[in-house]
Amino acid sequence: MGKVVILGVFVADTAYRAARMPNLGETIMGTSFTLGPGGKGSNQAVASARMGAETHIISKLGQDDFSKLAFDTWRKAGVIPHVQQLSSSYTGAAHIFIEDSTGDNAIIVAPGAATLIDIAFIHAHAALIADTDVFVTQLEQPMDAAMCGLEIARAAGVTTVLNPAPAAILPDGMLALCDYVTPNETECEFLTGISVRTQSQAKRACDVLRDLGVGTPIITMGEQGAFVHGLGLVPAVIAGNVIETTGAGDAFNGGFAAALAEKRTPLDAVRYGCATAGISVTKAGTAPSMPSRNMVDRLMRSGN
Repeated sequence: MGKVVILGVFVADTAYRAARMPNLGETIMGTSFTLGPGGKGSNQAVASARMGAETHIISKLGQDDFSKLAFDTWRKAGVIPHVQQLSSSYTGAAHIFIEDSTGDNAIIVAPGAATLIDIAFIHAHAALIADTDVFVTQLEQPMDAAMCGLEIARAAGVTTVLNPAPAAILPDGMLALCDYVTPNETECEFLTGISVRTQSQAKRACDVLRDLGVGTPIITMGEQGAFVHGLGLVPAVIAGNVIETTGAGDAFNGGFAAALAEKRTPLDAVRYGCATAGISVTKAGTAPSMPSRNMVDRLMRSGN
């Protein structure tokens, strides 16, 4: 099935629902609470492993209950962790407030030990990175660590994927290290200055990313699908009623990376990514709602 190595972050998502945000100094009663696994790198690793790829994650955690949640999540999905646990820090967590009436949210993220992922830690895993089929990273860990991982992978001839999220200013030369870059519309506009709402706008933005050195830009466009440079729009895959779109981008990236690792064409890999995302938003998969390979294959065979 191929091998995928992901450099990224685990964050425990703590989500609270209430009628409104409390004022400073005020306590109000909430209507619900959930605790679950999050972090872009971790979510993408779970999606990739559930798709059947041999999937490894490189990260740092604390020595606490949230780290146990991380290891349990990876064990159930079949992700192989390469993780340093630090007694001097804590596992990342996110406080998510959701307003009952609108569904709008406000989020505080405290990355904890993941902020201590450094170049020396990446070099300690250079052999793992150089011996994979696909290397994936995002921008939740320090930028220099992501850059270092991409440099090691590129030097070894490994296929490189950058999911530039959350949006950030990139160092010179970073995009030129990437075979694929997978921003959503907002992240793409941050990188290119082009608002992406239509296919023609997506094509212009992809041309800009190509000029910056990207091999194949791919813009994820929500319910429209994914726009691939040179191939056009690959339609979204409808798998059922949409329950929650959080994590859909991570599902796409994990499914896409797993398909690339098994030597699928870029077009087929994007289709697998869209199918993985399409199922994830129905919450039909396992935590964090990532579908199995059998679920994805059945959906693709159905022609949806």
